[in-house]
Amino acid sequence: MKKCMKALSLAVVAACCAQAAQAADLTVISFGGANKAAQEKAYYAPFTKATGIKVVGGEYNGEMAKVKAMVDTKSVSWDVLEVESPELARGCDEGMFEKLDYSKIGNKADFVPGAAQTCGVGIFVWSTVLAYNADKLKVGPTSWKDFWDVKKFPGKRGMRKGAKYTLEVALMADGVAPKDVYKVLATPAGVDRAFKKLDQLKPNIQWWEAGAQPPQYLVSGDVVMSSAYNGRIANTQKEGKNLKIVWNGGMYDFDSWAIPKGSPNKDAALKFIAFASKPENQKVYSQNIAYGPTNKKAVPLLDKKLVADLPTAPQNIKSGVAVDVAFWADYGESLEQRFNAWAAK
Repeated sequence: MKKCMKALSLAVVAACCAQAAQAADLTVISFGGANKAAQEKAYYAPFTKATGIKVVGGEYNGEMAKVKAMVDTKSVSWDVLEVESPELARGCDEGMFEKLDYSKIGNKADFVPGAAQTCGVGIFVWSTVLAYNADKLKVGPTSWKDFWDVKKFPGKRGMRKGAKYTLEVALMADGVAPKDVYKVLATPAGVDRAFKKLDQLKPNIQWWEAGAQPPQYLVSGDVVMSSAYNGRIANTQKEGKNLKIVWNGGMYDFDSWAIPKGSPNKDAALKFIAFASKPENQKVYSQNIAYGPTNKKAVPLLDKKLVADLPTAPQNIKSGVAVDVAFWADYGESLEQRFNAWAAK
Protein backbone atom coordinates (compact mmCIF):
# COMPACT_ATOMS: atom_id res chain seq x y z
CA MET A 1 0.00 0.00 0.00
CA LYS A 2 2.84 2.36 0.97
CA LYS A 3 4.61 1.56 -2.30
CA CYS A 4 1.42 2.33 -4.23
CA MET A 5 0.95 5.60 -2.38
CA LYS A 6 4.59 6.55 -2.94
CA ALA A 7 4.35 5.72 -6.64
CA LEU A 8 1.12 7.72 -6.86
CA SER A 9 2.73 10.69 -5.08
CA LEU A 10 5.71 10.61 -7.42
CA ALA A 11 3.39 10.45 -10.41
CA VAL A 12 1.42 13.45 -9.12
CA VAL A 13 4.64 15.42 -8.51
CA ALA A 14 5.92 14.53 -11.98
CA ALA A 15 2.61 15.56 -13.54
CA CYS A 16 2.64 18.84 -11.62
CA CYS A 17 6.21 19.55 -12.69
CA ALA A 18 5.38 18.74 -16.29
CA GLN A 19 2.31 20.97 -16.08
CA ALA A 20 4.40 23.80 -14.60
CA ALA A 21 6.96 23.42 -17.36
CA GLN A 22 4.23 23.46 -20.00
CA ALA A 23 2.59 26.43 -18.37
CA ALA A 24 5.62 28.72 -18.86
CA ASP A 25 4.47 31.49 -21.19
CA LEU A 26 6.33 32.09 -24.45
CA THR A 27 6.76 35.77 -25.33
CA VAL A 28 6.72 36.38 -29.09
CA ILE A 29 7.42 39.91 -30.34
CA SER A 30 6.38 41.05 -33.83
CA PHE A 31 5.66 44.26 -35.74
CA GLY A 32 1.99 44.24 -34.75
CA GLY A 33 -1.10 45.20 -36.77
CA ALA A 34 -2.51 42.93 -39.48
CA ASN A 35 0.76 40.99 -39.50
CA LYS A 36 0.38 40.08 -35.83
CA ALA A 37 -3.32 39.25 -36.32
CA ALA A 38 -2.36 36.79 -39.08
CA GLN A 39 0.36 35.30 -36.89
CA GLU A 40 -2.12 34.80 -34.05
CA LYS A 41 -4.42 32.78 -36.36
CA ALA A 42 -1.69 30.79 -38.09
CA TYR A 43 0.80 30.28 -35.26
CA TYR A 44 0.03 31.55 -31.75
CA ALA A 45 -3.36 29.94 -31.08
CA PRO A 46 -2.67 26.65 -32.92
CA PHE A 47 0.73 26.32 -31.16
CA THR A 48 -0.90 26.76 -27.76
CA LYS A 49 -3.55 24.19 -28.69
CA ALA A 50 -0.91 21.71 -29.87
CA THR A 51 1.57 22.11 -27.00
CA GLY A 52 -0.24 23.71 -24.06
CA ILE A 53 2.35 26.52 -24.08
CA LYS A 54 0.64 29.91 -23.91
CA VAL A 55 1.95 32.49 -26.37
CA VAL A 56 2.04 36.09 -25.14
CA GLY A 57 2.23 38.34 -28.19
CA GLY A 58 3.94 41.72 -27.98
CA GLU A 59 5.04 44.29 -30.54
CA TYR A 60 7.89 46.66 -31.29
CA ASN A 61 9.16 48.78 -34.19
CA GLY A 62 12.42 46.97 -34.88
CA GLU A 63 14.55 48.83 -32.34
CA MET A 64 17.63 46.68 -31.73
CA ALA A 65 18.93 48.87 -28.89
CA LYS A 66 16.31 47.35 -26.58
CA VAL A 67 17.31 43.82 -27.54
CA LYS A 68 21.00 44.61 -27.07
CA ALA A 69 20.34 46.10 -23.63
CA MET A 70 18.46 42.97 -22.54
CA VAL A 71 21.20 40.65 -23.82
CA ASP A 72 24.04 42.73 -22.34
CA THR A 73 22.41 42.91 -18.90
CA LYS A 74 21.31 39.25 -19.04
CA SER A 75 17.70 40.29 -18.43
CA VAL A 76 16.11 38.81 -21.55
CA SER A 77 12.33 38.68 -21.32
CA TRP A 78 11.58 38.08 -25.02
CA ASP A 79 11.73 34.51 -26.33
CA VAL A 80 11.05 34.81 -30.06
CA LEU A 81 11.50 37.98 -32.08
CA GLU A 82 10.47 39.00 -35.59
CA VAL A 83 13.37 40.83 -37.24
CA GLU A 84 14.14 42.25 -40.67
CA SER A 85 17.12 40.79 -42.54
CA PRO A 86 19.73 43.53 -41.97
CA GLU A 87 19.04 43.50 -38.22
CA LEU A 88 19.20 39.70 -38.21
CA ALA A 89 22.61 39.71 -39.90
CA ARG A 90 24.00 42.44 -37.66
CA GLY A 91 22.51 40.92 -34.49
CA CYS A 92 23.91 37.50 -35.35
CA ASP A 93 27.39 38.94 -35.92
CA GLU A 94 27.22 40.81 -32.62
CA GLY A 95 26.07 37.79 -30.60
CA MET A 96 22.58 39.14 -29.86
CA PHE A 97 20.79 36.05 -31.19
CA GLU A 98 21.06 32.31 -30.53
CA LYS A 99 22.45 30.12 -33.31
CA LEU A 100 19.67 27.79 -34.45
CA ASP A 101 19.66 24.00 -34.42
CA TYR A 102 17.94 23.04 -37.69
CA SER A 103 17.60 19.41 -36.59
CA LYS A 104 14.87 20.77 -34.30
CA ILE A 105 13.31 23.07 -36.93
CA GLY A 106 13.19 21.42 -40.34
CA ASN A 107 15.01 20.72 -43.59
CA LYS A 108 16.87 23.77 -44.89
CA ALA A 109 16.19 22.58 -48.45
CA ASP A 110 12.45 23.15 -47.92
CA PHE A 111 12.95 26.92 -47.60
CA VAL A 112 13.29 29.49 -50.38
CA PRO A 113 16.94 30.55 -50.88
CA GLY A 114 18.14 32.90 -48.15
CA ALA A 115 15.38 32.08 -45.66
CA ALA A 116 17.34 29.60 -43.52
CA GLN A 117 20.05 31.63 -41.78
CA THR A 118 22.43 30.86 -38.90
CA CYS A 119 20.43 32.87 -36.35
CA GLY A 120 17.04 33.17 -38.04
CA VAL A 121 14.35 31.45 -40.08
CA GLY A 122 12.29 33.36 -42.65
CA ILE A 123 8.66 33.85 -41.68
CA PHE A 124 7.49 35.39 -44.95
CA VAL A 125 8.58 37.30 -48.05
CA TRP A 126 7.25 40.86 -48.09
CA SER A 127 7.60 43.89 -50.29
CA THR A 128 7.68 47.65 -49.71
CA VAL A 129 5.63 49.02 -52.59
CA LEU A 130 4.11 52.22 -53.89
CA ALA A 131 0.40 52.35 -53.01
CA TYR A 132 -2.37 54.82 -53.75
CA ASN A 133 -6.11 55.32 -53.28
CA ALA A 134 -7.82 54.86 -56.67
CA ASP A 135 -10.90 56.73 -55.40
CA LYS A 136 -8.73 59.82 -54.92
CA LEU A 137 -6.55 59.39 -58.03
CA LYS A 138 -8.36 58.40 -61.20
CA VAL A 139 -5.03 58.13 -63.04
CA GLY A 140 -2.51 56.56 -60.72
CA PRO A 141 1.29 56.60 -60.56
CA THR A 142 3.31 53.87 -62.24
CA SER A 143 6.75 54.42 -60.70
CA TRP A 144 8.72 56.14 -57.94
CA LYS A 145 9.43 58.91 -60.46
CA ASP A 146 5.68 59.66 -60.41
CA PHE A 147 5.83 59.61 -56.61
CA TRP A 148 8.04 62.71 -56.80
CA ASP A 149 5.82 64.47 -59.39
CA VAL A 150 3.84 66.82 -57.13
CA LYS A 151 2.58 68.87 -60.12
CA LYS A 152 0.87 65.94 -61.80
CA PHE A 153 -0.14 64.36 -58.46
CA PRO A 154 -0.51 67.16 -55.88
CA GLY A 155 -0.74 66.22 -52.22
CA LYS A 156 1.20 64.61 -49.39
CA ARG A 157 3.27 61.44 -49.73
CA GLY A 158 3.65 58.84 -47.00
CA MET A 159 7.18 57.52 -46.41
CA ARG A 160 8.74 55.30 -43.77
CA LYS A 161 10.75 57.38 -41.31
CA GLY A 162 14.15 55.79 -41.76
CA ALA A 163 17.02 55.51 -44.21
CA LYS A 164 16.25 51.92 -45.19
CA TYR A 165 13.91 51.67 -48.22
CA THR A 166 13.67 55.49 -48.34
CA LEU A 167 17.12 56.06 -49.86
CA GLU A 168 16.57 53.29 -52.41
CA VAL A 169 13.26 54.83 -53.44
CA ALA A 170 14.88 58.27 -53.83
CA LEU A 171 17.54 56.89 -56.18
CA MET A 172 14.97 55.03 -58.31
CA ALA A 173 12.94 58.25 -58.50
CA ASP A 174 16.11 59.96 -59.73
CA GLY A 175 16.50 57.48 -62.58
CA VAL A 176 18.75 54.79 -61.10
CA ALA A 177 17.83 51.34 -62.43
CA PRO A 178 16.64 48.90 -59.73
CA LYS A 179 19.60 46.58 -60.39
CA ASP A 180 22.07 49.44 -59.78
CA VAL A 181 20.54 50.94 -56.62
CA TYR A 182 23.00 49.47 -54.11
CA LYS A 183 26.02 49.98 -56.36
CA VAL A 184 25.20 53.71 -56.43
CA LEU A 185 24.21 53.91 -52.77
CA ALA A 186 27.53 52.35 -51.73
CA THR A 187 29.35 55.52 -52.88
CA PRO A 188 29.44 58.89 -51.05
CA ALA A 189 28.20 60.57 -54.24
CA GLY A 190 25.26 58.12 -54.39
CA VAL A 191 24.28 58.85 -50.78
CA ASP A 192 24.45 62.60 -51.45
CA ARG A 193 22.33 62.09 -54.56
CA ALA A 194 19.64 60.24 -52.57
CA PHE A 195 19.44 62.95 -49.90
CA LYS A 196 19.37 65.69 -52.55
CA LYS A 197 16.40 63.92 -54.15
CA LEU A 198 14.68 63.64 -50.77
CA ASP A 199 15.22 67.40 -50.27
CA GLN A 200 12.94 68.00 -53.29
CA LEU A 201 10.06 66.06 -51.74
CA LYS A 202 10.58 66.84 -48.04
CA PRO A 203 7.83 69.54 -47.76
CA ASN A 204 5.31 67.00 -49.11
CA ILE A 205 6.26 64.03 -46.92
CA GLN A 206 4.13 62.68 -44.10
CA TRP A 207 6.30 60.17 -42.24
CA TRP A 208 5.05 56.82 -40.98
CA GLU A 209 6.66 54.60 -38.36
CA ALA A 210 4.23 51.66 -38.10
CA GLY A 211 3.05 49.40 -40.92
CA ALA A 212 -0.62 50.09 -40.11
CA GLN A 213 -0.27 53.82 -40.84
CA PRO A 214 0.08 53.99 -44.68
CA PRO A 215 -3.31 52.36 -45.42
CA GLN A 216 -4.92 54.59 -42.76
CA TYR A 217 -3.36 57.71 -44.31
CA LEU A 218 -4.47 56.63 -47.80
CA VAL A 219 -8.05 55.84 -46.80
CA SER A 220 -8.44 59.10 -44.85
CA GLY A 221 -6.97 61.14 -47.69
CA ASP A 222 -4.08 62.45 -45.55
CA VAL A 223 -1.74 61.33 -48.35
CA VAL A 224 -2.38 60.69 -52.06
CA MET A 225 0.21 57.92 -52.26
CA SER A 226 2.60 56.16 -49.90
CA SER A 227 5.33 53.60 -49.58
CA ALA A 228 3.74 50.68 -47.74
CA TYR A 229 4.06 47.00 -46.91
CA ASN A 230 2.12 45.09 -49.55
CA GLY A 231 0.35 42.88 -47.00
CA ARG A 232 -1.10 45.85 -45.14
CA ILE A 233 -2.51 47.24 -48.40
CA ALA A 234 -3.93 43.85 -49.37
CA ASN A 235 -5.73 43.59 -46.03
CA THR A 236 -7.29 47.02 -46.53
CA GLN A 237 -8.38 45.95 -50.02
CA LYS A 238 -10.18 43.00 -48.42
CA GLU A 239 -12.12 45.52 -46.33
CA GLY A 240 -13.47 47.02 -49.56
CA LYS A 241 -11.15 50.02 -49.87
CA ASN A 242 -10.03 50.89 -53.40
CA LEU A 243 -6.28 50.92 -52.77
CA LYS A 244 -3.90 49.93 -55.55
CA ILE A 245 -0.36 48.55 -55.53
CA VAL A 246 2.39 49.50 -57.98
CA TRP A 247 4.84 46.57 -57.99
CA ASN A 248 7.36 48.41 -60.20
CA GLY A 249 10.38 49.20 -58.00
CA GLY A 250 9.04 47.30 -55.01
CA MET A 251 11.69 46.14 -52.52
CA TYR A 252 11.35 42.60 -51.26
CA ASP A 253 12.96 40.78 -48.36
CA PHE A 254 12.30 38.33 -45.52
CA ASP A 255 11.19 38.90 -41.99
CA SER A 256 12.60 36.16 -39.78
CA TRP A 257 12.14 34.54 -36.39
CA ALA A 258 15.13 34.88 -34.07
CA ILE A 259 15.77 33.96 -30.44
CA PRO A 260 17.43 36.65 -28.29
CA LYS A 261 20.63 35.32 -26.68
CA GLY A 262 19.79 34.14 -23.18
CA SER A 263 16.07 33.54 -23.72
CA PRO A 264 14.73 31.74 -20.63
CA ASN A 265 12.58 29.49 -22.86
CA LYS A 266 14.95 28.53 -25.65
CA ASP A 267 13.59 24.99 -26.12
CA ALA A 268 9.99 26.20 -26.33
CA ALA A 269 11.13 28.97 -28.68
CA LEU A 270 12.67 26.40 -31.04
CA LYS A 271 9.45 24.37 -30.91
CA PHE A 272 7.47 27.48 -31.83
CA ILE A 273 9.75 28.32 -34.76
CA ALA A 274 9.55 24.72 -36.02
CA PHE A 275 5.75 24.85 -35.75
CA ALA A 276 5.56 28.20 -37.57
CA SER A 277 7.79 26.86 -40.34
CA LYS A 278 5.48 23.98 -41.28
CA PRO A 279 3.84 24.43 -44.73
CA GLU A 280 0.30 23.88 -43.45
CA ASN A 281 0.71 26.69 -40.91
CA GLN A 282 2.42 29.05 -43.35
CA LYS A 283 -0.49 28.47 -45.71
CA VAL A 284 -2.89 29.83 -43.07
CA TYR A 285 -0.63 32.86 -42.57
CA SER A 286 -0.58 33.74 -46.30
CA GLN A 287 -4.37 33.30 -46.44
CA ASN A 288 -4.70 36.00 -43.79
CA ILE A 289 -2.12 38.49 -45.11
CA ALA A 290 -0.62 38.72 -48.61
CA TYR A 291 2.97 37.80 -47.82
CA GLY A 292 4.75 34.92 -49.55
CA PRO A 293 5.53 31.75 -47.56
CA THR A 294 9.18 30.83 -47.00
CA ASN A 295 8.51 27.09 -46.96
CA LYS A 296 8.31 26.09 -50.61
CA LYS A 297 5.90 23.26 -49.76
CA ALA A 298 3.28 25.82 -48.67
CA VAL A 299 2.85 27.33 -52.16
CA PRO A 300 1.00 24.34 -53.73
CA LEU A 301 -1.44 24.47 -50.80
CA LEU A 302 -2.54 28.02 -51.71
CA ASP A 303 -5.18 29.15 -54.18
CA LYS A 304 -3.58 30.25 -57.50
CA LYS A 305 -5.45 33.56 -57.43
CA LEU A 306 -4.01 34.33 -54.00
CA VAL A 307 -0.49 33.40 -55.14
CA ALA A 308 -0.77 36.02 -57.94
CA ASP A 309 -1.09 38.79 -55.32
CA LEU A 310 2.01 37.77 -53.38
CA PRO A 311 5.42 39.47 -53.71
CA THR A 312 6.87 36.15 -54.88
CA ALA A 313 4.61 36.01 -57.99
CA PRO A 314 6.90 36.16 -61.08
CA GLN A 315 5.11 39.18 -62.58
CA ASN A 316 5.46 41.10 -59.31
CA ILE A 317 9.06 40.30 -58.49
CA LYS A 318 10.54 40.84 -61.98
CA SER A 319 10.69 44.66 -61.61
CA GLY A 320 11.53 44.55 -57.92
CA VAL A 321 14.70 45.10 -55.90
CA ALA A 322 16.03 42.47 -53.52
CA VAL A 323 16.96 44.30 -50.32
CA ASP A 324 20.73 44.05 -49.95
CA VAL A 325 21.16 42.70 -46.44
CA ALA A 326 24.96 42.91 -46.47
CA PHE A 327 24.77 46.57 -47.53
CA TRP A 328 22.49 47.53 -44.65
CA ALA A 329 24.50 45.47 -42.18
CA ASP A 330 27.63 47.40 -43.21
CA TYR A 331 26.23 50.89 -43.74
CA GLY A 332 22.93 50.90 -41.86
CA GLU A 333 24.06 52.55 -38.64
CA SER A 334 25.81 55.52 -40.28
CA LEU A 335 23.05 56.04 -42.85
CA GLU A 336 20.32 55.95 -40.20
CA GLN A 337 22.26 58.55 -38.17
CA ARG A 338 22.57 60.81 -41.21
CA PHE A 339 18.89 60.31 -42.03
CA ASN A 340 17.76 61.17 -38.50
CA ALA A 341 19.85 64.35 -38.56
CA TRP A 342 18.42 65.26 -41.99
CA ALA A 343 14.81 64.54 -40.94
CA ALA A 344 15.19 66.67 -37.80
CA LYS A 345 16.18 69.80 -39.75
